[in-house]
Amino acid sequence: MRAATRWQTLGWLCATLACAPVAACAQEPARAARAAEPDRWRADLAAAEALSARGNRAGAAARARAITQAFEQGGARTGSEYVSAGRAYVLQRAGNAEAMHAALRLFDRAVAMDSGNLEAQRQVGAIFFASYAHLDAKATFEAVLKRAPGDAGALLGLARIEEYEGKGTTMLAARRALAADDKSAEALAFTARLLLEAETFDSARTYAQRAVQADSARLEGWSILAATAWVTGDSAGYRQALAAATALTPTPSGFYAELADAAVRQRRYDEAVQLAQRAVSLDSLDARAWGVLGTTQLRVGTMDAGRASVETAFRVDPFNLWHKNTLDLLDKMRGFRTVSRGRFTLVAPEKEVDLLALYMLPLLERAFDSLSVRYGYKPPTPVRIEFYDIHADFSVRTVGLNGLGALGVSFGSLLAMDAPGARTKGEFNWGSTAWHELTHAFTLGASAHRVPRWISEGLSVVEERRAAPGWGARASLPWLVGMNTGQVRRISELSEGFLRPRSPMETQNSYFQASMFCEWVELTKGAKALPALLVAYRDGLDTPGAFRKVLGLTPQQVDVQFDAWVRQRFAKDLASAQGMTPTDSAGNRFVRVMRAAVALVDAHPDSARRLLEEARGMMPEYAADDGPAWYLARIALAQRDTAAALDMVSIVTRRDETAWEANRLEAALREAKGDRAGAMAALERLLWIWPYDEEVHKRLATLAAAQGDRALAVRERQAVIALRPTDLLDARYELARALAAAGDVAAARRELLAVLEEAPGFERAQTLLLELRRGGGR
Repeated sequence: MRAATRWQTLGWLCATLACAPVAACAQEPARAARAAEPDRWRADLAAAEALSARGNRAGAAARARAITQAFEQGGARTGSEYVSAGRAYVLQRAGNAEAMHAALRLFDRAVAMDSGNLEAQRQVGAIFFASYAHLDAKATFEAVLKRAPGDAGALLGLARIEEYEGKGTTMLAARRALAADDKSAEALAFTARLLLEAETFDSARTYAQRAVQADSARLEGWSILAATAWVTGDSAGYRQALAAATALTPTPSGFYAELADAAVRQRRYDEAVQLAQRAVSLDSLDARAWGVLGTTQLRVGTMDAGRASVETAFRVDPFNLWHKNTLDLLDKMRGFRTVSRGRFTLVAPEKEVDLLALYMLPLLERAFDSLSVRYGYKPPTPVRIEFYDIHADFSVRTVGLNGLGALGVSFGSLLAMDAPGARTKGEFNWGSTAWHELTHAFTLGASAHRVPRWISEGLSVVEERRAAPGWGARASLPWLVGMNTGQVRRISELSEGFLRPRSPMETQNSYFQASMFCEWVELTKGAKALPALLVAYRDGLDTPGAFRKVLGLTPQQVDVQFDAWVRQRFAKDLASAQGMTPTDSAGNRFVRVMRAAVALVDAHPDSARRLLEEARGMMPEYAADDGPAWYLARIALAQRDTAAALDMVSIVTRRDETAWEANRLEAALREAKGDRAGAMAALERLLWIWPYDEEVHKRLATLAAAQGDRALAVRERQAVIALRPTDLLDARYELARALAAAGDVAAARRELLAVLEEAPGFERAQTLLLELRRGGGR
């Protein structure tokens, strides 16, 4: 841990304001507050900031140093000079932690002298934001807007905060900033970057060109223009932007850092590493470039090099929370253990690794074989998969900060995800999640990492559904409501549903919508169409071009034809969802019938059953744990109608990958009727929901042995040991029995000898060992 540099953003900033002032503040002359006197450093500061805007960090810092030296020798006379000196300190922040402390104190002093000094307040907000204190930054910018409602700088600050928070209204916030000042090169470049991330390339190019027109001496606009050209394969546009950038500064590290960041957002990680390496070779104090380099190296699995780069980034900018969190996580990962087998390497906490490896490595091998046939591509091996038993750790591994809502992530041949225990039991299926993430390794690789995210996500969900009954997203009530109310985006706009969701449910709806698009393509154009789309992207086509080549349709035609198909496919469910809105379902008949039925389940089950059957007829696809099938199963079970209970519970388990209680019930019902194979299948499904229940493993081991599945019985006995049970000796004895039954007598003897070494009087172990010896190894 880095206790010496650990800080909480708000606490650090408050502490900074309470620190003793720099020497010049203590010895300033009494006349320092004469507001009428001119700012002696304004021109020099403008020159220094112009150098910074051109990408000349070293030149800007040198010029700024002259200002701060003058300040330290003679102090400031006016609030404007305090701001100028503070801005000069900000220009010297690379590798100089004290510079940010000093800047914040001077901005605070300027505000104390004149509460109407909006520039000082904007600078304070910018420092808060750079220090990841986004709530304090937001409050600061909002305070500026109370005094000056049209302040373009404060509006842009709020737009940056909305982007950081992942809000779907970021573009609207950016447009508010541009409405206040449509010639702001910063706001235009920020908007262009948003559009580039959203893969609306023509609009991104237009706004980047406007940023360059607003200030052609600013590197940022040229960098985003170059990034847009690079992503879209416009080599002429890229060369033009590069020439302009190098004319501004011979060492444009920021240019290459911007390109590297764009490459990361396009999931082109190997190229991002190369671009970031170019950036740091031009400026060894470019914290952004070192950060992009390090985090991307970690994403492609070069762990030692990645750590070294993030260490450098943190030394240059010790206030970057992303880098600090990443380094703390890497410290923690030193206690993880690695299991390598076949084409995969599994990394997990010591207490988890043996259990997870038992199930995950065989599953991934099966997925690899299936996906390589379907897509005609094999990603580089070994594929590394990391499990985190604390969700915050997974979030840091992915985005450097806590708060990511995802379950897993794929960077190609490196996958990372929550361990099952990182979430509440029944919250997710770790088998389908891993299959989903591995699919990305194939679709990204087959397209040379050029496939749009929404198509890659749709393919991953489709592959989940193919992998096992019940896996993968199904039509949900929010999706049905969204379709009826126009809240689900058209295919041509679906990228926005992932990148700028307007509500928490829009992301989930977009996953399902993308998967249905993939099913529609395969149904209407054949099984080869989806791999052909990936090849089209690999060859440099954009989405309209890929659609025309593979589907023979424009995006607008796809919108129309897909919408007609999907509405027909779910016509009955969509009709039954009429009257619901995202915030009100009271007027819907399905909801009214379900509420009436649930109220009658205990007191009047026959009446409840009739209503539930009516509800099931309205929405045959709906099989969640609050749906009619689950309640019908419970009523049938209470009435001892086990056949009907089994029919209804099977509907739930075939369509809900996280149905813990339903699978438990199905396993019990099938075992009671002598259907061992069916009971084993239900128990196996339970393990992909929550692998920590010792009794489930024991039941599955017993059934497997009775069914003659010796390998499965051995696996389940190994799983019990991996759970570190209270009676470990008995667990090892049972494993020895399973090994002996499977014919692995040598392994059985090793287990028995280990048991007898711990407990020489363990009679059952003694007996089994003697039997094995008498059997001559049979």
